[in-house]
Amino acid sequence: MVNGSNGLNTRIIKVLFLAAEADPLVKVGGLGDVAGALPRALTQIPTELIDGCGIDIRMVLPFHSIIRKKIPNPTHLVDLTVNSKSGPIQAQVFQIELNGLVTYLIAGKPIPEDSPVYSPDPSIDGLKYLFFSLAAIELAKKLNWQPDILHANDWHTALTVYALHNEERSGIFFQNTRSVLTVHNLTFMGNSSETAFDEFGLLASQNPALPWWAHKSPLPLGLQTSDRIVAVSPTYASEILTPEYGCGLENLLKEREKSICGIINGLDQENWNPSTDKSIHKNYSMTTLQDRSENKKALVHEFSLNSDPSIPLLILISRMDLQKGVDLAVDALRQAVNRTWQAILLGTGDPNLENACLSLEKDFPNRIRAAIRFDAPLARRMYAGADVLLMPSRYEPCGLAQMIAMRYGCVPLARSTGGLQDTIIDGGTGFLFNAPQSDAFIEALERVLFQFTNPASWQAIQKQGMAQDFSWHRSAFEYAKMYQNLL
Repeated sequence: MVNGSNGLNTRIIKVLFLAAEADPLVKVGGLGDVAGALPRALTQIPTELIDGCGIDIRMVLPFHSIIRKKIPNPTHLVDLTVNSKSGPIQAQVFQIELNGLVTYLIAGKPIPEDSPVYSPDPSIDGLKYLFFSLAAIELAKKLNWQPDILHANDWHTALTVYALHNEERSGIFFQNTRSVLTVHNLTFMGNSSETAFDEFGLLASQNPALPWWAHKSPLPLGLQTSDRIVAVSPTYASEILTPEYGCGLENLLKEREKSICGIINGLDQENWNPSTDKSIHKNYSMTTLQDRSENKKALVHEFSLNSDPSIPLLILISRMDLQKGVDLAVDALRQAVNRTWQAILLGTGDPNLENACLSLEKDFPNRIRAAIRFDAPLARRMYAGADVLLMPSRYEPCGLAQMIAMRYGCVPLARSTGGLQDTIIDGGTGFLFNAPQSDAFIEALERVLFQFTNPASWQAIQKQGMAQDFSWHRSAFEYAKMYQNLL
């Protein structure tokens, strides 16, 4: 307990937060958004909202090459060793301040100075992230900083949770530490980490609820031992208990059901703000929504499409992947060419899906454009100028694009799954369909196109979407209360 600024005793909850990436230092996917925003939001919660508790959170990241380029001269903090069968492996730890947050960067031979964040060779990532996870545990002991909560994210850091249950690794130092594991995408488990697992002398799980192939996989082992499992939306927390979404771990997850909860990810509402976004043609807000039309005019002109405001402009901003249902969108658009609409498709990924999008543009050059590239500024212009965002995902643990779209007055049309179901009100802030089939997609698209013909009704949907609170403050409060409950 420490004395707070209000003169009352304030309980400080110490959190060690581990992730493979964190914006703005390094961002590859949605995990980078979460790790870049959630820790900072946790420190900003007023103590009176969490029963007088304050939160001291420290983040740990691998010292990736991309971070080295951004921070060439960080402060060296300590050196430590991680034991392995081949002998001790040295690690160097550096300290920086990231948005007011103490952040530790771990370097060492298994984290090559010139390697990408995620290697094409999964065995290299297995060695890198298992070393990083074990080094993070040694770091806390070296600093004599005993965390109340160890918060791991995805498979890259899940082994820290498993190691806490290994007395030889954790000792009495962590005996009062509780663990949280956030699952951003259950599909990625670190299944090629067996060699690294053996190298670091870790014991395989003997849990009969785990399939044989998961006994040395980081994420399943973290799920087995974590005090609390957080899925990144309430619906996804339910979905992963089923064979359809459980990726072979549903039996274990059913056993752990009482320890599982769902907390929807937040959105950085300062970064994603149409009234201040410098990437878009004309700024606007909910009260100046009429100015938004200037962005649509600029966008269709940029892509040499028909500049008729009565024609709805559909967009897809996505990784080209079957998970994202890109094939469903392509099939549905082909079948709906007798309706009035235009479309722009942006993204990269599976070459077959990229080619399918390019073929769609070739076959319908007057109404479809395929931009096969990663282009963040263009994505912002599309959110600000388009009428409808297509998100036909087969599964979507949380999703960020639908929140951004609503923030920008672009109405989402999405499959009712995971975080899409939890954040979109069908007919109120967007449109949902159930079956992952192009026919169901087309039926929902028909509803969208009909609603678009009624400007007053359409604007009401836009404004209701723009009014939604997807800020990180709400999500951070739920995490803070969970920390409290664990302690």
